[in-house]
Amino acid sequence: MTRCKLIYMYIASLAMAVCGPYLPSVLAFYPSQQVACATKYSGLSFGERVRASACSRQGTDFLGLPSRLGLGGSGMPLKSNIGTSLLRSEGYGCSFRLNFRKPGANDDDDVTPNIKTSATSGTSPPAIMSFLPVLLPLLLVYISNQWSRSSLYYLVNFSDSPSVSAYTAMNVDLSFSEAEYGVLASVAFTALFAIASLVAGSLSDRSDRKLLTVGAASAWSVATLATAAASGYGQVLFARVFMGLACAFATPSAYTLIRDLVPPERTALANSVYGSGVYFGGALASLAIILDENLGWRGALGFIGVYGILTAAIASVVLPSDPKHEERKEETLLEKQAVSKAKDLSGSTPSLLSDASEVLSTPVVRWLFLGSFLRFCAGLCIGVWAAPYFRLAFPDDASSYAVINALIVGVCGVLSGVGGGWASDRVGSAAVEAGWDEGSGRLAVPVVGSLLAAPAWWLTMSASTFDEAMLWLAVEYLVAECWFGPVIAVLQSKVGPSKGGTAQGMFTLTGAIGNLAPTILGTLYGQATAQGAENGATLSGLLSVGVCAGYILSAACFAFCAQAADDGSSTLGQEKIS
Repeated sequence: MTRCKLIYMYIASLAMAVCGPYLPSVLAFYPSQQVACATKYSGLSFGERVRASACSRQGTDFLGLPSRLGLGGSGMPLKSNIGTSLLRSEGYGCSFRLNFRKPGANDDDDVTPNIKTSATSGTSPPAIMSFLPVLLPLLLVYISNQWSRSSLYYLVNFSDSPSVSAYTAMNVDLSFSEAEYGVLASVAFTALFAIASLVAGSLSDRSDRKLLTVGAASAWSVATLATAAASGYGQVLFARVFMGLACAFATPSAYTLIRDLVPPERTALANSVYGSGVYFGGALASLAIILDENLGWRGALGFIGVYGILTAAIASVVLPSDPKHEERKEETLLEKQAVSKAKDLSGSTPSLLSDASEVLSTPVVRWLFLGSFLRFCAGLCIGVWAAPYFRLAFPDDASSYAVINALIVGVCGVLSGVGGGWASDRVGSAAVEAGWDEGSGRLAVPVVGSLLAAPAWWLTMSASTFDEAMLWLAVEYLVAECWFGPVIAVLQSKVGPSKGGTAQGMFTLTGAIGNLAPTILGTLYGQATAQGAENGATLSGLLSVGVCAGYILSAACFAFCAQAADDGSSTLGQEKIS
């Protein structure tokens, strides 16, 4: 008990020292930022948000078309004589209500300006708390996602202890082996999950994302309840496959909704708040052992499934309507005819493969995906093999590790993720003021975080005592988990709104492919031990080298990505604006 208290003090002190000074700023306003005016733009299409670098004042020409421009609230539709379009700037949520002349009209003809000026120069973006109706239901749903899919790992017990019973161990109750459990934990979930990720991303670009979110949460919750009621291994396997399919639809819809409903200056922080669901869900899954001891494995899964149903209900009531879906319902017949004519002229319609090819058409996105893949590989190796290593290295502290690891993941992981988003927003704004690309500024956070994580993990693996190992593990989580929000913010800003869902689905697929890394590590580990190598030392060496290499190489890829963004190949379908 004394040792646990000491570890808790270590973690709390370190977390407060590193993140304490910044937490008040997370919920407060940023310093006032000036909005630049009368700069160039780079494209307009019906029913899409077109990224622009600043706000243009009334009377400015847009792509050579005489127009009347005004500053409006974020997400306002642009009414024109030929349809509805939407503009959104890279500055604080600036949107414009734009009116074109009718074909053949004179410059003097009235075009009904309909101008609003709610966002003006010098306005600060609102605090992140003002977007709780968006973030809170999405976060609760994501926690359910992670809790449902990870709880399986803690509800099996393959030891020979006489205390293991069918009431608390799923494998004993349903009579399945370690190999069959391995299928449930990996292939059964990830196979369909990986395939469905691309489809889910493309579908989120074309469908009601609120409905997709609610439907997906309901589906994986039903799969969880079905697992709780299963009477055989085959039923659990089917439920696990169905869960993988449903879970694939969570993040593409969520991240693109955040992009469309939160001002650009807040997207990295908002993405990080949403991404913290990974750590909250992972911590709850680790503590599922407590539910298992009190309710049995069936009762534990039933509790988790009911929570998922409740989060789906909350999202259906609280989550705002999908702005893209509302725009589609307001499309005029003329716009539909224009889109149809454009498709006829091009001779083809967008497909999943063409969308994916377009997403990967810029060096920025390619470097971003490669860096993310390497970062996923490092993180998944830790997630899969850290617990077996610590049980081998410190067998007398196995019970303490379960609780302390949950605390580290739930506290340090969240602090790092949210802090990384906050820092990314600040650095991105500073980069713009210095004349650099905003994305290159944001990427400084994952570059620095990954470089710091490598020595922290090496020291974790080199620790000679359990207390020292847990201290460095806490440090590793504090510096390593800051990458997710900034990377998502850069990805969404670079691919544009029409391909955001597809890009997010590809990002999820990248993480699924990253599951190969712990599989390869396990193969190497098995070969080494089969040849007589000492278990603990072998696993320690593989984890040290593999994870640190992943961190360092991912930092290099993110640095190359930042350089490519600043050199001009920054936004899908757009040229560099100088």
